[in-house]
Amino acid sequence: MKVMARKDVIVMGNMDYRVLLYYKFVDIENPELFAKEHLELCKSLGLRGRILVAEEGLNGTVSGLKENTDEYMRILHEDPRFSDMTFKIDEAEEHTFKKIYVRRRKSIITLNEEDDVNPQVKKGKYLKPKEFYEMLQRDDVVVVDGRNDYEYEIGHFRGAIRPDVKNFKEFPEWIEENLSEHKGKKVISYCTGGIRCEKLTGVLMNKGFDEVYHLEGGIVTYGKDPEVQGRLFDGKCYVFDERIAVKINNTEEDVVISKCSHCGKPSDRYINCTNDDCHDQHLCCTACEEKYQGFCSEDCVKYIQEHPERDARLRIKEKLEMYDKYKQNPRKAQYFRRCIDKANM
Repeated sequence: MKVMARKDVIVMGNMDYRVLLYYKFVDIENPELFAKEHLELCKSLGLRGRILVAEEGLNGTVSGLKENTDEYMRILHEDPRFSDMTFKIDEAEEHTFKKIYVRRRKSIITLNEEDDVNPQVKKGKYLKPKEFYEMLQRDDVVVVDGRNDYEYEIGHFRGAIRPDVKNFKEFPEWIEENLSEHKGKKVISYCTGGIRCEKLTGVLMNKGFDEVYHLEGGIVTYGKDPEVQGRLFDGKCYVFDERIAVKINNTEEDVVISKCSHCGKPSDRYINCTNDDCHDQHLCCTACEEKYQGFCSEDCVKYIQEHPERDARLRIKEKLEMYDKYKQNPRKAQYFRRCIDKANM
């Protein structure tokens, strides 16, 4: 099967592994059984990632070897419920997840019960990348980022409104407090792979917005479009796997818009605090990561002095010893070795 020939599969890159991003709002009668059987399928194919299953549908991101992701897509496309499901594909050097999780959930995109919408019944109109690009440049359009604030921070479409939310559930209230003045205008929204906008556009319509559109396939599809090539997207796109951020703008316009939380210089690197009891993901350039040893603040430095057992570098050192012992993942082992050397542990 030549997956690359399908219209519902979008591919870029040239490496041994793939990352699949996909979703489908469709009725699943027995999500508990589906999740159990789906977990076994993923294990048999050596896939890793996070998959949510609910009565309203399927939402997943997985990584695996090319031949195994081909087989996974083939199996899902043979199921009538997912025969037209689009897979957004990036190629990778290795797995981008540590384990495989398949979870039964009440919803694959969660809103409070009083705010929830059914995308099979109500949602905005799709825009292809070229249409979205053209709408971005109009004066009578409001552009709404459908992601969390920290995702916006590292990259977003030019002119988009920054959502002051940490969780998708906060969007309905944020819309009422921040977008009411824009009623009567066209609203276009976007998110990483498209799934959040399936519900966000329905929420906007319920809040009184009449002309609501969203980017079909999300930011990742926009970046792969051969015509727009990611134009007007500034920075990187935040992703929920070990890559953290991926390039979208494939033109000379590509820029870094986020700044290191320590020195203020341009940086699009998110790292986790060395204090395991903090673990805050913060923007940090390579120079400051070395200078401050990965800590996000002086308070965390003092905390580890008092609680040395909570130093993340101890965990990294244990992982390095395991990788060396079993000769696993040499690329990651090299990264861990640099971390240990910098810390003089």
